[in-house]
Amino acid sequence: MKRTKIGIGLSLGLVLTSFSSTSASAEQKALSVEKFNKEVNSPEFISGQLTSPNANKDDKVVFSYLNAHKDKYKLGDKSAEESFIVTAKQKDSLGSTIIRLQQVLNGVPVWGSTQVAHVKNNGVLTVFSGTVQPNLHEQQSIQSTPSISQNKAISIAEKDLGFTPKYEKKPNAEHVIYTNKDQATNTYLVKLNFLYPHPGNYFYFIDANTGAIVHKFNTIDKAHSEQQMGKSPTNVGNSSKQIGTGVGVLGDTKSLNTVLSSSNYYLEDMTRGNGIFTYDAKDTENIPGSIWFNSTDSFINSYDAPAVDAHYYAGKTFDYYKSKFNRNSYDNAGASIKSSVHYGTNYNNAFWNGQQMVYGDGDGQTFLPLSGAIDIVGHELTHAVTESTSGLMYQDEPGALNEAISDIFGILIRFYDNRNPDYEIGEGVYQPGTPGSALRSMDHPENQGNPDHYSKRYIGDDDNGGVHTNSSIINKAAYLLAEGGNHYDVTVPGIGRDKMGAIYYRANTVYFTQSTTFSQACAGLEQAASDLYGAESTEVDAVKKSFDAVGIN
Repeated sequence: MKRTKIGIGLSLGLVLTSFSSTSASAEQKALSVEKFNKEVNSPEFISGQLTSPNANKDDKVVFSYLNAHKDKYKLGDKSAEESFIVTAKQKDSLGSTIIRLQQVLNGVPVWGSTQVAHVKNNGVLTVFSGTVQPNLHEQQSIQSTPSISQNKAISIAEKDLGFTPKYEKKPNAEHVIYTNKDQATNTYLVKLNFLYPHPGNYFYFIDANTGAIVHKFNTIDKAHSEQQMGKSPTNVGNSSKQIGTGVGVLGDTKSLNTVLSSSNYYLEDMTRGNGIFTYDAKDTENIPGSIWFNSTDSFINSYDAPAVDAHYYAGKTFDYYKSKFNRNSYDNAGASIKSSVHYGTNYNNAFWNGQQMVYGDGDGQTFLPLSGAIDIVGHELTHAVTESTSGLMYQDEPGALNEAISDIFGILIRFYDNRNPDYEIGEGVYQPGTPGSALRSMDHPENQGNPDHYSKRYIGDDDNGGVHTNSSIINKAAYLLAEGGNHYDVTVPGIGRDKMGAIYYRANTVYFTQSTTFSQACAGLEQAASDLYGAESTEVDAVKKSFDAVGIN
């Protein structure tokens, strides 16, 4: 069966959100773990009682630990205070302060090198998660001042792009250290973000001294817009909340929260956070477009169907995160959720662009309108959650983990809505003329030619290092954790979907970092299970076995 990719939005945001424990009675206890990133021979996850109880401030606890272990992290003559900056700090509901850090060299960020530390109320550091790029002080080439300008770097990237896009955000260049395994380069990170002539979010790393293109990748339809065309949420003046009905893409009837104003009914749901708003892009690339409205509270025309599903499923996704984790929208601060449907012409994709959801109508053969699948809606909006928490970068194993997290929660949201749920992603809107077709399968990833074991992983550069392929390895582990089963002679005890979701949610929000590998993810998930259910719990053992079953340890 043909393998198809669904793109998503990604940012490098470092905002940390709080977590509501599903097992408040469980005492948080750090497992004793030390895992190394084999590519750079540097720790990627260390847990246990890493410091003695003390009265120091949280930041000082972390910096003191790092200074005491400079040799382990290979900081050279640089102090921890010179090597890291604190980007976010927040109290965790289980009794720790969570501190997020960014590695720097002479004040310049090391791209993708972020860390998270957990400090208990008594000053004990229990977890330090995230790979630190080692021995940067030894590489003289990255100590120099850039010899080309930011504008020159942008021009180099634009020339390589090969066409003139219509930018959503003015191109910018940021001075960063780019690393590839143990090699580092002084670069400008140039971001080119646009929706026309087709959606794109290009990352170019330009050597800040020679102007050479060191690395580039395109998150394709993962636009990262700060400015958008069209109208913002409409202030409809004297209005009242209503409940209407609509018929979705697959012909099912749904209740819709709407607003009545001046004899028109708008797809504005003011019962959740700061609102859910649905727009009509009218077959253009201009978003958000016009707020959707009708003269009656019945949205039953075929043209309405993608808007009905986008509106309803955005609400269900909000409800899932709120009811399971007390998360208030994707940013945990009540952000409004905006969706645009009828994007482009026969556009076979859906994406989160950093501010809103965008759905194509499909061409009728590869896809029906993509908002018609709740797991696709949940998948894309979960990328917004990841963007607001771990910030998993969109390439190689971190990118595959990012994709897997969205697949996992897309499916969990589908079960939450309880409309013929299963573990097939995109079923119903993908290849509508072929029964049983799905984009990916969590229980049987091999059905779409995807790997079900780490030994079968894709090794190459396509698809940003196989983010839509290798995600299936994590998907399979999550499926086994929820449902149980025997895989490659490893028997995994199923713990149920709710517990699986709670463990993955906690790991993504408080243990994963931008560069989290599959190995680091395993450690973070085991620690999340320990936090929620106890260090000696069946749940911790089940997480370990689920990763053993797919060849990750």
